Amino acid sequence: MRDLGIVIVNWNTCEFLRRCLDTVLSSKGIERYSVLVVDNASDDGSADMVRRLFPQVEIIANGANIGYPRANNVGLRRLGFQAAGDVADSAPRYALLLNPDTELPRDALHDMVQFMDSRPDIGVAGPKLLLGDGSLDKACRRGFPTPLVSFYHYSGLARLFPRNRRFGRYNMTFADENEALEVDSVVGAYMQVRKSAIKRVGLLDEAFFMYGEDIDWAYRVKEAGYKVWYHPSVTVHHFKRAASRKNPKAQFEFWRAMLIFYRKHFRRKTIFPVHLLILIALLFKGGPGLWQEIRNPRTTP
Repeated sequence: MRDLGIVIVNWNTCEFLRRCLDTVLSSKGIERYSVLVVDNASDDGSADMVRRLFPQVEIIANGANIGYPRANNVGLRRLGFQAAGDVADSAPRYALLLNPDTELPRDALHDMVQFMDSRPDIGVAGPKLLLGDGSLDKACRRGFPTPLVSFYHYSGLARLFPRNRRFGRYNMTFADENEALEVDSVVGAYMQVRKSAIKRVGLLDEAFFMYGEDIDWAYRVKEAGYKVWYHPSVTVHHFKRAASRKNPKAQFEFWRAMLIFYRKHFRRKTIFPVHLLILIALLFKGGPGLWQEIRNPRTTP
């Protein structure tokens, strides 16, 4: 059985993808792993580059950009993860969602597997992610965007009091970036998930298109009784938004993801006046296009 199955979803990030695969395939200390690239109809030659330079990497070339969670699910199914309760014996012990705009140190895969092996209670883990300028990618350790946590963040209270455990929960700014920490979610740029957790909760929710699906997955894993941990002893470089900044829908999809997550996990717990305020705030941020989603939400295929 493989220790690790890596799924990389790519859309028009050919050069980033090449560098990412170079670092992944230079990993040391881990031998039983496989790499799968799911290409979302890139027009920059990404799929051909993978076939030419990395014959040991499996490539699935989609005919259209089907979105991030759906494409990841294509890869996860190829690894043997089908649905909740339906996981092949041959599926790897861990699945890793990895963005093509990441670069890994040689021991990252080994150390992350060892970390999760040492803690069977952990269902999801992620490393410390550094942006191109060397600063912390704050999304690599997050609190769930509950209505109250989101209010603290978007009202500016989190910026005013970043070290406060209540106000700084959105990005866990109250904790040192080098402190190992139980969190609500890590980011899908490097998200390692235990096989048994996937068997319990199933795959990514395809109602999301991009953004939010990683937080939703972590939420479901925690609901199933597992823990989520940030493991800063491993550092990965993340050249963030290499693909999303090319997509004119990215900003809209971010706020649409916030709406989906809120409606899925918190609507039933929210009194009606607060619910109305949340919808108004989301419309203000996401624009009039979000009104159609509020009236007629798209559902998981």
